[in-house]
Amino acid sequence: MARPKNTSTTQLAEDVPLAGDLQLNLNAMTEHRLQIMAQFGDGLPYERERIVHEARFYMAQSAEAMLEAGKRLIILKENEPHGDFSLIITEQLGMAERTARLMMQAAVKYHSPQLESKRQALAVLGKTKLFELMTEDDEELAELADGGTIAGMTLDDIDRMTSRELKAALRETREDLDAKRRTVAEKDEKINELKETREKLKRLPVDVAINELRGQLSDLAEEMVRKTMGSITDGFARLDEDTLARGVPHTGFMAGLLLDIEREIQCLRSRFDLPELPVQTEPEWINGPTEDDKNFQRPDFLTDSSEER
Repeated sequence: MARPKNTSTTQLAEDVPLAGDLQLNLNAMTEHRLQIMAQFGDGLPYERERIVHEARFYMAQSAEAMLEAGKRLIILKENEPHGDFSLIITEQLGMAERTARLMMQAAVKYHSPQLESKRQALAVLGKTKLFELMTEDDEELAELADGGTIAGMTLDDIDRMTSRELKAALRETREDLDAKRRTVAEKDEKINELKETREKLKRLPVDVAINELRGQLSDLAEEMVRKTMGSITDGFARLDEDTLARGVPHTGFMAGLLLDIEREIQCLRSRFDLPELPVQTEPEWINGPTEDDKNFQRPDFLTDSSEER
């Protein structure tokens, strides 16, 4: 059976000429790229992956060169008088003394025994990032080079970041760590104070120790009531003023705060199995003499002498 003839034909779209200005711009961009490649491309065509790889390689070389220069600066500093060393830095090498100090510190840091074998892996990050990482522990930097993290960042993460982003991330991590350390130190201090108080109470007579404990707790409760309740009262007064000024009620919010306080008090009562003591609203004497008062008899020795006469 003969194959049927294919009568359909594919029509190619006609080339639409570009606008004159756009064509000129594209030609200019192409010409500029060719000039760049001719000047910097070493006769090779443009390939993104190759260029990125080469850029990374030379950035690492730059960092390695900086560390090697730092080693030489250390040798100069150890062998030259201070004034001569400063002149060599500023006049012969043409760098600021601060830059020289950073380079020497980096050389000491990254040529340490723990980082000697990791230096090439870290050098990929470049000079500026190596400067930023100098304050980190050697153990953490060695772990970073072996695939670990610093401040939750891997070596690749840091490589993709800008130096400014790295600096901000490290600063934030240090601030969080400092806050945690302060919290731990405060807890340790309170624990030590509690231990000292216990040891002190053990050496006191029982009645004195009880009075000491109750006195401390009474002072604490009094201070809490004075500060906390005073502040809450002032806050409630401001909310009342706001209600009068703008007509927005705050009663539910205020009642909710008091409910939270009452709930905490109830939790304490339940935890230590404390009774609910009745609140005495007025003194007993205000309602007149009681039965005990009526049956009271004055002792003979308190009898007025005028009555005996």
